[in-house]
Amino acid sequence: MRDEGGGWVRRRAFFKAVGAAALFGAAASTSLPARPASADPAWNVLFQSWVPEIFAPLPDPPEHSPAIVIGSGFGAAVTALRLAEAGIANTVLERGSRWPNDPWREIFTGDDLPDGRGFWHRTSFTGVSKVPMRFASFGGVLDCTEYPGIDVWRASAVGGGSVIFTGAMVAPERRFFDHLFGGTVEYGELDRVYYPRVREMLRLSSMPGDIYAAKPFTHSRAWDDQVRKAGYQPMPNDSIFNWDILRGELAGITRASATAARSNLGNSNGAKFDLNQNYLKYAEGTGRSAIFPGHQVESIAQEPGGRYSVRVTKLAPTGEVLGTRTLTCDRLFLGAGSVGTSELLVRAQATGALPNLNEHVGDGWGTNGDVVLGRGASALAGLGQGVPSASRIFDESGLPLSLESWYIPGIPFETGALASLGMVLDPARVRFGYDAAANRVGLSWPSKNRDEMVAAARAVDHRIAERADAVLEYGALGYDANALFTAHPLGGAVLGKATDGYGRVHGHPGLYVMDGAAIPGSTGTVNPSLTIAALAERNIEAIIRTGK
Repeated sequence: MRDEGGGWVRRRAFFKAVGAAALFGAAASTSLPARPASADPAWNVLFQSWVPEIFAPLPDPPEHSPAIVIGSGFGAAVTALRLAEAGIANTVLERGSRWPNDPWREIFTGDDLPDGRGFWHRTSFTGVSKVPMRFASFGGVLDCTEYPGIDVWRASAVGGGSVIFTGAMVAPERRFFDHLFGGTVEYGELDRVYYPRVREMLRLSSMPGDIYAAKPFTHSRAWDDQVRKAGYQPMPNDSIFNWDILRGELAGITRASATAARSNLGNSNGAKFDLNQNYLKYAEGTGRSAIFPGHQVESIAQEPGGRYSVRVTKLAPTGEVLGTRTLTCDRLFLGAGSVGTSELLVRAQATGALPNLNEHVGDGWGTNGDVVLGRGASALAGLGQGVPSASRIFDESGLPLSLESWYIPGIPFETGALASLGMVLDPARVRFGYDAAANRVGLSWPSKNRDEMVAAARAVDHRIAERADAVLEYGALGYDANALFTAHPLGGAVLGKATDGYGRVHGHPGLYVMDGAAIPGSTGTVNPSLTIAALAERNIEAIIRTGK
């Protein structure tokens, strides 16, 4: 570490105090008025006035469908479209609402001062900024599921994770993919056929130069400059964002969203080219796929004749129960995300509803090695709050990991920090368990797992900060790493273990896993959405081709 005049070590004591004031002051400056810790009729009236579309009467799904798809995220949306194109009528069940987009209305809320539109039936939230928020309970778009040792962020909206993620879609290196999947899936097949298919469907591209040069992405340029000084070459990230809408934001012809720190809780103007604008839209366009929001699946079972039954609760956005029904189908496709799909399978195994599930159900769950980091900028200046991730770096000086350029959610002013999302090739895996007394499925994430990931990611970020002469030392403040959450839960019904190599669940013909539950805890230091969608494309093609 340098200690010459103006060097990093000599400056950190002064800026430590400045940084502490900025960050810890955020809690006071963004605190909300006290709100009831339950559903609030007054707030519900406001929500209805702001987004009347989600309060429209909910249609009822048919009693029986040739195929039911549970969930509407990446794996589920791919499945619904390809089934429909093959002439197989299907019913898509989604617990969350179907949110519209509008160029000027605030359809979604923001991370800085969120309300109930942001969160799935909870009244408080503390995110990566560590600023506590309170709000009225409502059926918002992000479900934060709390387990011992880890909070899991997952979607609760039509479109699933595509509504609430930061848009980066990156393929892993072959060597890491092969290490994780152990030959169950041939990487070259995905690389030749299915990754390109998803990229085309979702119109993926890296950030254009005019966007990168714009003021809201000053932090992206500063991030890249720092990693270059540290000896890394930043690699561009493919993204799902519609760059023309961002240009509209910059020109003032649509409400600022992706250029103003809006992403984790949705983009009101449709800046993300999410699944509602492609796979799900195309599936419905065939006339053979119907999406039913507000339908939460409680349990699944196989009947003596071979049909599958699905117990659903119909929910209003306010949380009011509108009814319960049991639906049936000939084939059942699970796409409720790693947690949702694993919960359904583990509960069905424990209760005997799916008695032939094997010993691997519930196993192989991991966090994709997620770590959020903040390091000081090299100069104290307004950095902007543009959301799309421009770039990433890779490091294997310790545990292999990538750092991805990120924005800082939840703090509506500049803190002098540059944020990164770290994804560590972490071997830690845990198993879902079942509590019969509470009829609850859960897991526990050991602190050792967190500590190893944090140490690996922190070491790389600290090295960059030192070599780039960062003016704030966020590590001294405890704000440089937060691994108490994951936005990338994976595993629980892993390919080649709980299922065959194409997602067919062992022991129960006609039952399939099509989402992140099929992935063994990691996608090899990159965001998992592209791999989830590509695997779904591969697997559903084989299922349709073979008829089983």
